[in-house]
Amino acid sequence: MNATEEKERSALECAEQAMRDSAADAASGTEPERSDDGSAERELSGGEERTTNNRMELSGAIAGLSALKEPCSVTLYSDSKYMIDALQKGWAVGWRARGWKKSDGKPALNPDLWARLLELTELHDVKTVWVKGHAGHAYNERCDALAVAAAEAHTKH
Repeated sequence: MNATEEKERSALECAEQAMRDSAADAASGTEPERSDDGSAERELSGGEERTTNNRMELSGAIAGLSALKEPCSVTLYSDSKYMIDALQKGWAVGWRARGWKKSDGKPALNPDLWARLLELTELHDVKTVWVKGHAGHAYNERCDALAVAAAEAHTKH
């Protein structure tokens, strides 16, 4: 993986993880940083009031992919089985094809976010990878810290 792909991967992963983990209540913000090689990186975090972890999972992936300036190859890491399985196993594509209904006929949840995420995964060449949460994965841990900070900042208001 080259340096550009590594930066894109970390931005996507942090955006996704930070957004997901701030599901209850969180502030939003962007914090520019410098990587070890001196190149610019962006860390995205934020959230919404009265939302769910699954909506934040999707919102984070959308934010990360939307931050990319042009179509590219990206590896999207997430500790959300919901999101990774729906993308890898084609569930979300099936929901869309059935008018946002699951195979059992019940409505698919979060169709607004799934529609946007599918658009973005079709624009970019996206590989998805599930990582176990809170298991020492460096980027996952950093994203968790960003999410906790955003949630704490929001609850103080």
